[in-house]
Amino acid sequence: MPDPFSMSDDDRPALLAEARPGDNAAPMSVAELSGRLKRMVEGEFGHVRLRGEISGYKRAASGHAYLCLKDESAVIDGVMWRGAAGSLAFSPADGIEVVATGKLTTYPGRSKYQIVIERMELAGEGALMALLERNKARFEAEGLFAKSRARAPLPFMPRVIGVVTSPTGAVIRDILHRLEDRCPTHVLVWPVKVQGDGSANEVAAAVRGFDAIAPGGPLPRPDLVIVARGGGPIEDLWAFNEEAVVRAVAGCSIPIISAVGHETDTTLCDYAADLRAPTPTAAAEIAVPVRADLIEQVAMMGLRTDRCVRRYHERGGEKLTALARLMPKRDALLGPQRQRADDAGARLVRGLERRLTVSRGQLDRAGAVLRPALLHRRIERAGAALASGARALAANDPARPLERGYAYVEGRVSGRVVADTGAARAAGALRLHFKDGTVDARVERGAGRAYTGETPEQPDLF
Repeated sequence: MPDPFSMSDDDRPALLAEARPGDNAAPMSVAELSGRLKRMVEGEFGHVRLRGEISGYKRAASGHAYLCLKDESAVIDGVMWRGAAGSLAFSPADGIEVVATGKLTTYPGRSKYQIVIERMELAGEGALMALLERNKARFEAEGLFAKSRARAPLPFMPRVIGVVTSPTGAVIRDILHRLEDRCPTHVLVWPVKVQGDGSANEVAAAVRGFDAIAPGGPLPRPDLVIVARGGGPIEDLWAFNEEAVVRAVAGCSIPIISAVGHETDTTLCDYAADLRAPTPTAAAEIAVPVRADLIEQVAMMGLRTDRCVRRYHERGGEKLTALARLMPKRDALLGPQRQRADDAGARLVRGLERRLTVSRGQLDRAGAVLRPALLHRRIERAGAALASGARALAANDPARPLERGYAYVEGRVSGRVVADTGAARAAGALRLHFKDGTVDARVERGAGRAYTGETPEQPDLF
């Protein structure tokens, strides 16, 4: 009995590929099979819409985006070319449920199929709110919100206000009208799109543009910036939830008021701004004070100042009057001094009269004893005394002995009189005064026997 599991000679594997009986198709190449599969898939699924959760999202340097869409039981790769990725109305992130529209194709290089996404939206408002909460938590953790960083104080009366909004909507008219009513000021409007593709980038660029204006330049730098938009559903306000807008508002050095939507609408731009206004009109009211109120307040302060000055003056007058009543009268203060002056004057007159009487008596007594004979005798006695003094002075004149052959000696250096031999030896150089002049001398010999003879002449040795 033949073995049913035994192989015939025709079924055995051969070393070389050969045509076999019954084979009527030539073998296909891998590229040919991949091409046929690609055409089949693209022809059958030329337009599809998929709902799934984003996973592994990344943006290449070329601008293309690569991601996976998944649900509970399957995963499909996806790719978005640069044009489609740049026109998205939101920033994709892992975990967001979306609805992607595109076409299926294959990638022969990796033997897999994928969807080329042409348009992608969030899968309902629930997914949109989930993305909003996720971005809010992420930005808050980075410190981009005003409650987690130093809040810039708003200027009391800004000279220039920059407004970022649509130039054709009712928002800018409401803001300008309210500013005109309250306190007219200079307004710079940076026109932007507030909804649709590219609106987030325009708003962010406008905020950065206002912040980049240099002070003192040809274009005035705003003291305050208002980012405004009217109300609407969350998808219309989504541009103000984008990362570009949040980072631009949080990084602006100029104080910013966010006035996006109505009072019940909240965007991430509100959290990043220095102050949130419930409406654009309320933002204009917050930005400037009421000019009429300021004028009234200044006038009231002027009146209060005037009253304070008058009250101070009146109180000063009252204090002066009270002090004047307490002070003694002038006559009471000066009366004793006046009486003392009168007494001194009367005493002075009496003293002068008494002095004059005494002096007259002394003059009369002196005149009685002053006779010419007495004066002549006194003059003669004074002349005799003067002549006696002159004779004594002439007798004591040191030059008189010089006429009789005497001389007196003094030291040449000291100029003092030398009276003995010790002083002469001490002086050394002497000056002898005669009646007709002086002669210099020097001491050459000490004390000893006086020599009275003549000095013999020195014999001539030659």
